[in-house]
Amino acid sequence: MPVSTSTDANVTCPVARSVDLVGDRWSLLIVRDAFDGVRRFSDFQRGLGVARNILSDRLRKLIEAGILELQTASDGTSYQEYVLTTKGESLFPVVVALRQWGERHLFAKGERHSLLIDKRTGKPVAQMLPRSGDGVVVPAGRTEVRKVVGG
Repeated sequence: MPVSTSTDANVTCPVARSVDLVGDRWSLLIVRDAFDGVRRFSDFQRGLGVARNILSDRLRKLIEAGILELQTASDGTSYQEYVLTTKGESLFPVVVALRQWGERHLFAKGERHSLLIDKRTGKPVAQMLPRSGDGVVVPAGRTEVRKVVGG
């Protein structure tokens, strides 16, 4: 889905395109809540405290982008549910990285906050870090962006 942006650098930048699609507060929080099992419009609205028109708009955009899809309610009622697609589920590392950054930098020592826990081990999820193909952590200074020509 091509995105119209103001500069050539933004047109070819995957970060700019991603932010254009899911970078606003409500879209990211909808995706976060979907990972936490929220499925119905009223539950998104109640949990987020967002206006109905804004929620409707963001849900529509996330469906159009293939991040969420509408399904009939799993409980057999006439409601519809918003469910993450495979494309939407692939945003999990993005949400985890933002969460972990916030945990590390946006809370005072000892201040209460939530942690993402691995249900299997009962321990916090390990810090997400970029790694090379051989598993070595790659710091920002050891990377560069190269433009890809063609597909």
